[in-house]
Amino acid sequence: MKYLTKEWYETCQQTGLHFGMRVHKGATLLDEALFQRLYKRKEKEHVKLQRDVYNTDPRFMLEHDGQVMTRVDKAFSGEEVTEEDQLVYHMPPEERAHIETLIAEYDARPAFDEKQCKDEYAEAMEWNFKYQAERLPSEIFRKIADIRVFALGYCTREVMQQLKKKSAEYTKEMEVVLQEYRDAMVKQDIPADVHLKLQFHDCKVTDLLTGDELVLRFDTRGGFTEINKLTLTDAEMLKQEGKIVGSYWLYDELYRIDNGYELHVLLNGEPMSELIVRCTDIVAEIE
Repeated sequence: MKYLTKEWYETCQQTGLHFGMRVHKGATLLDEALFQRLYKRKEKEHVKLQRDVYNTDPRFMLEHDGQVMTRVDKAFSGEEVTEEDQLVYHMPPEERAHIETLIAEYDARPAFDEKQCKDEYAEAMEWNFKYQAERLPSEIFRKIADIRVFALGYCTREVMQQLKKKSAEYTKEMEVVLQEYRDAMVKQDIPADVHLKLQFHDCKVTDLLTGDELVLRFDTRGGFTEINKLTLTDAEMLKQEGKIVGSYWLYDELYRIDNGYELHVLLNGEPMSELIVRCTDIVAEIE
């Protein structure tokens, strides 16, 4: 990657340092009683949310089946609505069957396990304490009395001001690189229909086959496309860093070369991966 690099991606993650944070006067000191009180409050909110989700009856998804739908332009125009302006929504059989399976699982589910929920929350918070300590700029981290209280979403007014300032700096840095990337892509003069073949953001790579052709297959459930196979013809692998299969496609850069294209891909995983391939053509399809 020339622009949307791992370093750029890390910068993106720092643009919201202040998101979800609240000023708390008690955050100036290391106070175990304060931490325990705030922890119990957050834990209670978490358990309530998880219980509500767990007890959400999937039957609500059947409510739209058989519902009369009206054209939007007529529904709010005040004009008379005729039968031609309406249609009855009939749920596809496979969708209804899936929902009925969810209903059966819901009816057979055991009681909500509050202890397990609290244990999972505790484990997640232990990870969050370490994550916050690692991600914060050192000059801000030094001003935090208790990283556990910070991880719960509370800080001093001084720290909040510094978080906002740093977030703004990172945002500016991110946008500068993003504009450079856009300018570079325009100069490549690649047709829009070619770029549309690469709409795999947040899709998981499930297969990678190399040879005269490089074939990638995807699980698209987390993405924004139904295309699940990408073929790069006459492929020449220039770089394969990290684990590709099992990682998620984040960003790509596409460059023209004399006999085709050079594709750069940044993938999210543990650790992040990068793929650079030259090819003569790009074929995207639904298998």
